[in-house]
Amino acid sequence: MLLCLSSVVETTRKEADIFGFHSGDIIQEWLWDDDVDDSIREGIESVTGEDLVDEDYDSAVDGVILWWRDGDDEDALSDTIMDAVDVLNEGGPFWVLTPKPGRDGAASATTVENAAKTSGMNAATPQTLNTDWNAIRLRAFGKGRER
Repeated sequence: MLLCLSSVVETTRKEADIFGFHSGDIIQEWLWDDDVDDSIREGIESVTGEDLVDEDYDSAVDGVILWWRDGDDEDALSDTIMDAVDVLNEGGPFWVLTPKPGRDGAASATTVENAAKTSGMNAATPQTLNTDWNAIRLRAFGKGRER
């Protein structure tokens, strides 16, 4: 049983490592709801050693994850991105997490791309986190690799 639990923890950490977060980073989570994948959240907390903070946290943060689902307003996504960038340390990783195509709430990549552009950001190609969720990295226009 211990071996199995250790394997699950290691897999969760590997999923979280994709984000580029580091030990001690404060990560702000936006638009949490009952449908989010707690294993992703736990993996991030395992990597950083810190609890995720919510959108009411008003100090600077080292990274952002934003849960986005289809049916939510694209303009609202742009507004949320701009709000989140306001407290993000320069160069900090910013990720939009969406259900994968075919899953309830799956958002089109163009919705995220359009909202990112409206917010002055570029959206990267979606990356698979697990069987249910993709992650899309956002970067300010003109920014290359960071951290």
